[in-house]
Amino acid sequence: MSEEPSNVAERMRSDWNQRAREDANYYVAFGGRDQDEDAFLATAADVLRLIERELKRLPQNGATWRALEIGCGPGRLMKPLSRHFAEIHGVDVSDEMIRLARERLRDIPHARVQAVESARLAQFAAESFDFIYSYAVFQHIPSRNVVLEYMRETRRLLKPGGVFHGQFNGLPHASVPDTWSGVVFTADEIRAFTRENGLQLLNLDGVDTQYMWTTWRKPATQESSRSTVPSIRWLTNAYSGEPLIPDRGRHAAISVLIENLPAECDLNNLEILVDGSSAVPIYIGPRATDGIQQVNAWLPQPVRTGVLPVEVLVAGRRICPPATARILPAGPLVPRIVSISDGVNLVEKNATSTGFLKIQIEELSAPHAVHASVDQRPVERLEIMCTDPRPPRYELNLELPKGLSAGPHHLEIRSGPHRLLPAQIEVRPGTPPPATTSA
Repeated sequence: MSEEPSNVAERMRSDWNQRAREDANYYVAFGGRDQDEDAFLATAADVLRLIERELKRLPQNGATWRALEIGCGPGRLMKPLSRHFAEIHGVDVSDEMIRLARERLRDIPHARVQAVESARLAQFAAESFDFIYSYAVFQHIPSRNVVLEYMRETRRLLKPGGVFHGQFNGLPHASVPDTWSGVVFTADEIRAFTRENGLQLLNLDGVDTQYMWTTWRKPATQESSRSTVPSIRWLTNAYSGEPLIPDRGRHAAISVLIENLPAECDLNNLEILVDGSSAVPIYIGPRATDGIQQVNAWLPQPVRTGVLPVEVLVAGRRICPPATARILPAGPLVPRIVSISDGVNLVEKNATSTGFLKIQIEELSAPHAVHASVDQRPVERLEIMCTDPRPPRYELNLELPKGLSAGPHHLEIRSGPHRLLPAQIEVRPGTPPPATTSA
């Protein structure tokens, strides 16, 4: 039997009030302990770019836009985003987070925050927001029903033509949900929700990762297709813009630039065929002034190489003549370290003050045969999980050997018989990590 929403809300409020009192900036941004204001706000830079990109979809003058953040915390995102809106609201289950948000936003009169008792946002009228967003919130909620209620409220609150942009945990592996590691959602569940609730699904990226981003639009009243005929203008690699697309790996995605794409088109009724096989559409961009929209899709797997036909279908109907794309063989996997940080204070790069390291590695061919050592001493504990199947990317969380002195040390990682390029790390004096040690 699922837990009552009121009990979930009380657990969330209690736990997040405690985290806010302990170190709100740390638990919100997971970047480091005791961050100052500038460092805390800087941790939002990448997220802000993702959110602001979606504002191009809004149909009306920004001078009247109203926005809502679900799970605003202490106002880290609301403060910089307030410049885009005539009015911006934030809600959070934690009273203590709301207190901190009011303090941070005190000089922004059109920014308003309030604590909420549940996911039902009855204090807001239907169709009252142009833009609703949420980041690192649903992944902490231990109840699927509560998250679904927020999703239904999002639909109710959006104006016609309004846009939602939010992040869900899409990892296929999950622990027992609590108020830190909450429920996960699959791409199919997001597709089904938008389809069943009459929302246009325009973006579904980061599938099978912790940071699965999705964009929905509430269709405008009597929105209809243009009478002009669609056409494919050109095809490129979705990530490099080049005309060559590898057949697998992180860049095995095609970008189709389409003129006059039907207005009702979304990821639920769009199909991209490459050599007759269905690709996986992940993104439909806003319409440019010249009528062109960008559509991105992962290539079907497997796919042959060569000059292949590409077709675009909407609701099962081919909407324009096909074009051709050049698919070439991808190079061999080259295992490499992408980043090294403290396992708790993620802003500490190539260093640790807690005795733990978090290492991102791509293109491992033997992830379950990974061994790590520091100064030729095996690490105390090593955990590995796939965080993105596309590159593929793995996350290693490890505890350093006991008794290492402060200063530089030599980190070596092997994957089966292969040794990755060694790295230098620095051990710094620090404090023991908190009970929660993963983002």
